[in-house]
Amino acid sequence: MNADRTETDFSRTQAPRPDWLARAEPEEPLEPDLPIVDAHTHLWDHPTGYRYFAEDLARDIAECGHRVTDTVFVECNSMYRAEGPAHLRSVGETEFALGQAAIAASGRYTGAHIAGRIVAHADLTLGEALPELLDAQQAAGNGRVAGVRMRAKWDPDPVVKGAVSAETPGLYLTEEVRAGLRALARRDLVFEASIYSPQIPDVTALARAVPEARIVLIHSGSPVGHGSYRGRGDEVHAAWRRDMAELARCPNVSVKLGGLLMTLAAFDFGRAERPPRSEELARLWRPYTEPCLEMFGADRCMVASNFPVEKAGCTYGSLWNMFKHIAAGASAAEKTALFSGTARRVYKM
Repeated sequence: MNADRTETDFSRTQAPRPDWLARAEPEEPLEPDLPIVDAHTHLWDHPTGYRYFAEDLARDIAECGHRVTDTVFVECNSMYRAEGPAHLRSVGETEFALGQAAIAASGRYTGAHIAGRIVAHADLTLGEALPELLDAQQAAGNGRVAGVRMRAKWDPDPVVKGAVSAETPGLYLTEEVRAGLRALARRDLVFEASIYSPQIPDVTALARAVPEARIVLIHSGSPVGHGSYRGRGDEVHAAWRRDMAELARCPNVSVKLGGLLMTLAAFDFGRAERPPRSEELARLWRPYTEPCLEMFGADRCMVASNFPVEKAGCTYGSLWNMFKHIAAGASAAEKTALFSGTARRVYKM
């Protein structure tokens, strides 16, 4: 253990430690020719002082040895406009993402299509002002905006609630959000649902209330293992599995696998001597990834790195090897769907 490290604060985004990542044991990429669409990435100049732009993601792609062909940019409160109407300031993030995509398209850093699709921010409770925001986001994305995310993460435990969360519980249960979701459906835009695992029933209710909408649940439903949930792993898993099985009955819902580093808190990267190997990650995350494949099927599941958030605790290459360990028993068609096909269909790539 590192004596100079305290227990990891899983409620806050952590900046990676390059010296610690450099201690990772080298791994040969498994199935290196399998095309991958990374369905969940962020680009930012984070308030913690951590900068991660297109060239940084390109470097991770180049060094990992896996065939990552495309990435999806997901809103992350990055580069909002400093001026103008408050409800339109998030359009600045879409403009930024498009600029990063243009940098990547130069071919100077990578052959991958970085930010090939954009999931923008939209407050679905805006009512009459929502169409103006959606028009602006779609115009700023120049054809790349495939959906929007509005986070509803909430928990009574402030340790779990973290820095980015909803002000009140039950946001997805409101008629305002349902009306906003209908507006997205009319534009054929995906809605990305961001919650903690106790809120999975809220997503189920939303999917049933607006069956014409296409919904993607991120991070396997974000099972929680820190704060007041610590030491309750069996209870959390049983509730998660029950609620995900009910959600899987909604044909308009797909799931992003991965993104479990911070919420599940199964690997204390802050105190570990070195990053985990892919086999260890697979052991820790398999209970929340294999059931998704069983319940939703590969054609409703997609892999996602959640980089650079996950970079605080693992390397890009070991993360993809982890997914390939978990999918080892899948058919060729299932692997194609899981690693690229589902994302291409959902985001119309």
